[in-house]
Amino acid sequence: MFDENAILNELSFKYVRSSGAGGQHVNKTSSKVELTFDLENSQFLNDDQKELLKVNLKTRLTNENVLILQCGESRSQHKNKSIIIQRFLDLIATNLIEEKDRIPTKIPRAVVRKRLTNKRKTSEKKANRKPPQVD
Repeated sequence: MFDENAILNELSFKYVRSSGAGGQHVNKTSSKVELTFDLENSQFLNDDQKELLKVNLKTRLTNENVLILQCGESRSQHKNKSIIIQRFLDLIATNLIEEKDRIPTKIPRAVVRKRLTNKRKTSEKKANRKPPQVD
């Protein structure tokens, strides 16, 4: 599929300060991790894989086809980095899978017959509820 170690070399990381509540320490440390991946200039993905990712990730890519992911869940920069790398690899792996075209199958005769007999029984049941017509 794709070489995980090779593609990790193309990632760039930026560390920023997390938002939200915290103590004095939160104002000094940059624990939030921002991962960027330039899909267009990737050397380890072939052209077909790039096109597939562009289609599947079109809502998550910038106009320059750059994927940006952020993680600030943990107070630890290293933990956030490992979380974001795993998210990235999962995202790429799931979106590189091509969906198979569904081949429509023929409805079996027994299923059609059963549906028609049930339909006939229901029709007769409702017809029997009506009062008899006297001429």
